[in-house]
Amino acid sequence: MDGQQGKKINPMLKLALELGPVVLFFAGYMKLRDQTVTLFGSDYSGFLVMTALFIPLMVITTGILWALTGKLSKMQVATVVLVVVFGGLSVWLKDERFFKMKPTMIYLLFGGMLGFGLLRGQSYLKLVMEEALPLKPEGWMILTRRLCAFFFALAVANEVIWRSFSTEVWVNFKTFGLTAALFLFFMSQSGVLNRYGIEEDEKG
Repeated sequence: MDGQQGKKINPMLKLALELGPVVLFFAGYMKLRDQTVTLFGSDYSGFLVMTALFIPLMVITTGILWALTGKLSKMQVATVVLVVVFGGLSVWLKDERFFKMKPTMIYLLFGGMLGFGLLRGQSYLKLVMEEALPLKPEGWMILTRRLCAFFFALAVANEVIWRSFSTEVWVNFKTFGLTAALFLFFMSQSGVLNRYGIEEDEKG
């Protein structure tokens, strides 16, 4: 999906730019969760205040990432757009549900993109991660099918959590649960990576 090569930056800086807004949202929400803030004559819950702050912070950190690396993946761009749209709707309409639906939309989009590629006999995941994970073609197809199903499962999980539990439970799920789930997914794919990985001497 992105053939353009980007410049390398410090991995810790990259991680801070990508996860920083999420961590700050969580910290701010935990501090303001029981408070109501009055802005411009309107009352906003702590959740909506942090949502309003999260939107520009996400845009700024993504812009910094683009400035430093010279590129953004389509997934990063899609994430920012959905944050702006759904976060903006939540703040504008004072309705937390829109922002809570945002992860669902993101994972449906990612799963749909991978699924569309699979229907065409292609691994769009390979186009994004080939440099980081050199695999044989059959390995990419297996990993893509699994990740596609996993994204759809995360979308369902997010819907169940925000519709069935409190806002605090959802914030914890979004901050820690989704991140941990993605980490554990890739850890669990070590068999595929070992079986279909391409060694350095095979690349040439």
